[in-house]
Amino acid sequence: MTEAPGTALTAISMDALRETTPLAGLKVLMVVENLPVPFDRRVWMEARTLSAAGARVSIICPKGKGHEESVWEDEGIKVYRHPLPLDAKGATGYFLEYGAALFWETWLALKIYFTRGFHVIHGCNPPDLIFLVAIPFKLLGVKYLFDHHDINPELYEAKFGRRDFFWKAMRFFERMTFKAARVSIATNQSYRKIAIERGGMDPENVFIVRSGPDLTRLIRQPDAPKWRNGRQYMVGYVGVMGDQEGVDLLLESIRHLVRDKGREDIQFCLVGGGPSLDALRQMSADMGLEDYVTFTGRAPDQDLFEVLSTADVCVNPDRVNEMNDKSTMNKILEYMAFEKPIVQFDVTEGRYSALEASLYAAENDTVDFADKIEALLADPARRAAMGAFGRQRVETEMAWPYQVPALVAAYRKIWGKA
Repeated sequence: MTEAPGTALTAISMDALRETTPLAGLKVLMVVENLPVPFDRRVWMEARTLSAAGARVSIICPKGKGHEESVWEDEGIKVYRHPLPLDAKGATGYFLEYGAALFWETWLALKIYFTRGFHVIHGCNPPDLIFLVAIPFKLLGVKYLFDHHDINPELYEAKFGRRDFFWKAMRFFERMTFKAARVSIATNQSYRKIAIERGGMDPENVFIVRSGPDLTRLIRQPDAPKWRNGRQYMVGYVGVMGDQEGVDLLLESIRHLVRDKGREDIQFCLVGGGPSLDALRQMSADMGLEDYVTFTGRAPDQDLFEVLSTADVCVNPDRVNEMNDKSTMNKILEYMAFEKPIVQFDVTEGRYSALEASLYAAENDTVDFADKIEALLADPARRAAMGAFGRQRVETEMAWPYQVPALVAAYRKIWGKA
């Protein structure tokens, strides 16, 4: 399961899967808690791929804005959605959310088992508790596949800055998750290393399936001047507005450019929703940056694609910490798909993904981050070369069809067909 930049990789199209159906006869139940499907792009791409390969796929997920139907079906994939307490905060809130999710996941899993059936439960974290749903079914011969989306102990430490009882509990649940799994899927090499070294998994049972972008969905749009707010340049950001995403660092960089360097010709457009959105808007206002920073909130694809198409530079301000160093951010690959040069802090997986498509600022250094944005805006030839490199890397190595062979191999392994 080794990979290196520039390695010749195999891509498999959906049409090829439909012709060969390597998973015909397999029944799969996917369980995801933190996002509704199909809004969760990775889970939906995996589900569509498994279905194209001949598997019968069912999904359990929460309801969410725009995804309120209790039962929804498309492409033969049946999605069962359940309610969750809203805006969980603090220990009590998370206890209620996780307790409610486990109740609904277990109840719906029983319903699906006796109607559509399943041979494999595919659990997508966070949190690392879905193995509790799988354990009773393992007694019936069902196998558990763990899809490792987030490293929760590192996420907790990044948010709260401590290794207390809850951090230890997360490490425990992580170990139990890997112990319950017959096969696990990692989104990158760092996560694969965790599965092997921390989770005790056999390396032969850990497969890397990156969250490669679907290039049939990410369509370049004409330049949309409305996002520039009358300014010559535009810098784009796409992502969650949360405490650990580093948007506060980006605002510090913007203040340096606008207030300290007098760069009034740059508009910053930040796309995404999240728990810190209101606080970040207030922070921007307190800095006097309201006219230079547009917060769109959660935006439809049309607006997202317009912003990415219009931006001269895209940024990833995730602060340097253990979680971000080991995690692959989908925004990086989306920027590359839209042929945009990137500025980010220097983290292991961010550098692996982007390579020459990005400049790398010193650790959490907001002035250096700002200077690198300015340097790219001053050099259109360099921007074009970096953007072209990123697009080619996505097209030839990182896009979803290049992840399909590993996903199918993981399922053939857990199904005993490898």
